[in-house]
Amino acid sequence: MGLVEGKVAIVTGAGANIGEACAKMLSANGASVVVADINAEGAERVAGEINAGGGTAMAHAVDLGDEASIAAMVAAVMERFGKIDILHNNAANTGAAQMTRDAALLEMEEEVWDAAFDINTRGTMLMTKHVIPHMIAGGGGSIVNTSSGTSLLGDVLNPAYAASKAAVNALTRNTAAQFGKANIRCNAVLPGLVLSPVARAQMTEEQLNLIQRHVLLPRESVADDIAGVVTWLASDMSGFVTAQIISADGGICHHLPHYADMMDMMAAAQG
Repeated sequence: MGLVEGKVAIVTGAGANIGEACAKMLSANGASVVVADINAEGAERVAGEINAGGGTAMAHAVDLGDEASIAAMVAAVMERFGKIDILHNNAANTGAAQMTRDAALLEMEEEVWDAAFDINTRGTMLMTKHVIPHMIAGGGGSIVNTSSGTSLLGDVLNPAYAASKAAVNALTRNTAAQFGKANIRCNAVLPGLVLSPVARAQMTEEQLNLIQRHVLLPRESVADDIAGVVTWLASDMSGFVTAQIISADGGICHHLPHYADMMDMMAAAQG
């Protein structure tokens, strides 16, 4: 028996990368999975691979910027499965065109700022809004939001993305407070740099090393690191955990600023 045996889960942004890993791990642990993504081709591929491996998955194209699209997807899920136990709000606007324009605040364009909040925060809220009535009818459920380590700390890039994810943290706690008595839990998981093939292709070795110096563990993060936390939060194993903002970043956001320099200094002294 898997951790989420017999449950129905929706995973947004599941057509690739972290969302794909989460959909596949939830399936491997017994859930029927709705692979939701604006990229219909990616969603079909992931759902097809789950089904081919003996799991149960349904692909559905959804635009989180369009409430009607969200409502239609939720209706389709209820028609197919009759219930929704798990919602993993993973999708975010992280395309290169968006992220490269999300830079200095003094040069911030309104449309870039709004695009970040439109999908990352508003889309998460709308998914929650349309799924919760069905969770209430079914006796409860678990909502897991993907936030980001950037929601906790200041940086020199991507202020719109960081602010939109900080809003997701607040939304997570408000959702937990409003619907806890209906047996609905809501938590957020905060990845650091997850080295998906896309992330690795976009970064130089110098950039990777700059970040990795601050990871406390001796390896790089992969998508399954996040999927494991999501699966646990979705399961009854975490049945008394709610309103939590949980980092899954190898400790990168939780040490003193001089950590990497101190480690280098100590290594040099010993060498």
